[in-house]
Amino acid sequence: MEPSNWASEHSDALRDFFFKGMSYAEIGKEINARFRTSYTRGAVIGRAKRMGLLAPERIPSPPLAPRLGDDERPVTTRRTEALLVPPPQAFRPAEPLKLRCVGIRPRLLPLLALAAADCRYPYGGDKEGEEIVFCGHPRQPGSSYCAPHARLTSGSANGAGRAPVSVMLRLVKVA
Repeated sequence: MEPSNWASEHSDALRDFFFKGMSYAEIGKEINARFRTSYTRGAVIGRAKRMGLLAPERIPSPPLAPRLGDDERPVTTRRTEALLVPPPQAFRPAEPLKLRCVGIRPRLLPLLALAAADCRYPYGGDKEGEEIVFCGHPRQPGSSYCAPHARLTSGSANGAGRAPVSVMLRLVKVA
């Protein structure tokens, strides 16, 4: 990276190349080749702006479809209509589901109340400031979880043969 103060001959070359209509990338390559520097395109743009050399205003490209009058509707295809209109289910409010794992009622112990042999499956902490509590049932040997939570997280009670995630979780709707 070159220092921020450019040598006068580098600035003069930048000005000459700019007025020849070269792009900033081309100007940088030419200056680097001539003076054995390593100016980046961004450095050339920055120096050009500090020197008051501004690229001509960009002319906005014409729209892809011509503007129509207020009473006319643009011609659309099925594909563009599908992109513009959300599906009907997007307008229906989703029903909140309260989910729990099947087969166990957790003791909901705080971390400091857990014994060495208690299940460490976490509950809570989903909302801001909500305390995280743990299952607290006796855990399986060689696992941090009780039997139901070990099956829930690994696909079997002993952890052998892990199942895909879609099979591991059994969730039910709480009434």
